[in-house]
Amino acid sequence: MEYAQEMETGQYYPQDGLTVKEKIQYSLLGIIVVGGAVIIGRNWIRKAQANHEELKTLDEGNAPTIAKQIKMAFENDGWFGTDKDTLRLAIRSIPSRAEFRKVMVSYQKLYGSSLLGDMQKELKSSEYNEMLYIVSAKPETYHASEQQQLTSADLQGWAKRLNAAFNISYGPFPGTDEPAIKAVFLEIPTQAVFTQVAAVYQSLFGSDLMEDLKSELELWEYDPMMQIINSKPKN
Repeated sequence: MEYAQEMETGQYYPQDGLTVKEKIQYSLLGIIVVGGAVIIGRNWIRKAQANHEELKTLDEGNAPTIAKQIKMAFENDGWFGTDKDTLRLAIRSIPSRAEFRKVMVSYQKLYGSSLLGDMQKELKSSEYNEMLYIVSAKPETYHASEQQQLTSADLQGWAKRLNAAFNISYGPFPGTDEPAIKAVFLEIPTQAVFTQVAAVYQSLFGSDLMEDLKSELELWEYDPMMQIINSKPKN
């Protein structure tokens, strides 16, 4: 680099009129401006994607709509905690694991965060596991024209969800998630399938389902819960 000498002070300056310090400052300023432009551009793209995805929530039952329902369950109309009943209904309405992955992608586009990450923040571990059990029991793909057969995954899913409902805790105090139990009982189609679920429960957890139900539920809760099963067809 060529330097010019100032006659009076004897100091040397670059011929372009900028000191080394000034050049470094301008370089840093340029980096900040470019970086800011990249961030602004990225945020604009993300907002455009979210707006585009928001338009799809007008259609009932599709991935963006379910993603929005899940987010609304997290927000719970401004009340403390998550509306677990609404969340459970939204997760249950997803017909397949492939569709659940679409919901995850749509949630990311709408809100810029991970669905499973937000779910983990919002729920107790037993509740989080329950939601995953609901998803894992679903078929990989779903076709409305095809009759869905009961699978071992269904039986294991129900058994695991019941166990998760028994193992919920509220701080240091153990408890029972009665709405989660009721949701499983409503899904089980027949008394014969309930017997199969009890057998799978015994196999998985080494415990008798009926005894666990009696120990987890109060007397006034147990009879109405079992009435749900007893009112179903036998086979």
